Amino acid sequence: MGGLVALFLGISTGVASAGTPDVRRLPSSFAQCSKFFAGQRPPAVAPRPRLRELCYDGFAVLHSGDTRTPVFVAQSLNRNNVGGIRRQKSDRFYTDARLPRSERAELEDYKRSGFSRGHMAPSGDMSTEEAMAQSYSLANMVPQAIRHNSGAWARIEEDTRRYVQRAQGEVFVITGAVFAPDTPRIGDNGVGVPSHLFKLVYDSHTRRAWAHWQANDDDERASAPISYRELVRRTGTEWLPAQDVKT
Repeated sequence: MGGLVALFLGISTGVASAGTPDVRRLPSSFAQCSKFFAGQRPPAVAPRPRLRELCYDGFAVLHSGDTRTPVFVAQSLNRNNVGGIRRQKSDRFYTDARLPRSERAELEDYKRSGFSRGHMAPSGDMSTEEAMAQSYSLANMVPQAIRHNSGAWARIEEDTRRYVQRAQGEVFVITGAVFAPDTPRIGDNGVGVPSHLFKLVYDSHTRRAWAHWQANDDDERASAPISYRELVRRTGTEWLPAQDVKT
């Protein structure tokens, strides 16, 4: 795992394109959507160029202009706000105009690439039609192995929703992408393909945390989760307020 690196801040501006969800009103600073983070504190990641904070109605994204993908997305879920909205058609993907063209993926990048547009904040988690529509932003996508996206990863997403529906309080979820130094690229804009994905789940009531760690591979199967400390070791990032996590 030592050769793997996670990319990590910034502020973005821009306008929405016609025919897409209007994201112009949404803030572009985690200070304005801190509710998605445990203790209202985003992960302590090192500032790097071309990293931008984006807030949506149902999640927050730290976006990398180098890979043109999320570094991570953050959600705050509970039994009253998870899911319940009928899924939209898959043709509603769109580019988020708050991101400069030089830093974002375009729809054409994914065509004939051999990869699916993999949600980091799942559309199935969203509790309103607007949040559902926003989840189809390419700023919320990574190139994902097709069978992995519809197979093992989909099961992990569904298992997480089921857990949230049983939980007694707020459950904070961080979904992240991990890139090898020589990450493959797709499309004319060179969208980075992550080698691994992870989904960190933190139950604020029990103070327990665990993570699903998955290779971005068609043959990957859903496996037993790893500990929070192991996730920190593999990524080199403290994702949660350390004193809040029961070990």
